[in-house]
Amino acid sequence: MSNDSSKQAISDDGRYMALTRDIRVLVDPAYLEERSDPDAHQFVWAYTIEIRNEGQQTVQLKERYWKIIDANGKVEHVRGSGVVGEQPVINPGEVFEYTSGCPLETDSGFMVGHYTMELLQNETFDIDIPAFALDLPSTPRVVN
Repeated sequence: MSNDSSKQAISDDGRYMALTRDIRVLVDPAYLEERSDPDAHQFVWAYTIEIRNEGQQTVQLKERYWKIIDANGKVEHVRGSGVVGEQPVINPGEVFEYTSGCPLETDSGFMVGHYTMELLQNETFDIDIPAFALDLPSTPRVVN
């Protein structure tokens, strides 16, 4: 989690949620059965992320960091510039949404991470991406 005060929970509509410095991140993962091949140990999830700027300052998403852990405990760290080829600018009251994916060799796992945001004054800070489970549809959703 980031150094700033952050809250993580399940939102009223069932999405994983984190709130850091008036930036709300909501995550909705979904198992992609049609892209998965359990016999070959290939399980694929999509996740839709909504980033809401509930603050008073314009921010830009500069970098992402993910920690992905499968059911065997295998850990992968992913860092990169922006998300889905963009470094979106999010004005107060605006929402940025994108969908990406994650393959695993096991039928479950979880992801957690943070985005590095930048204010117009060149101040950078991290906001939490809530920990979320990558589980088959029959598994109940819980906060990790």
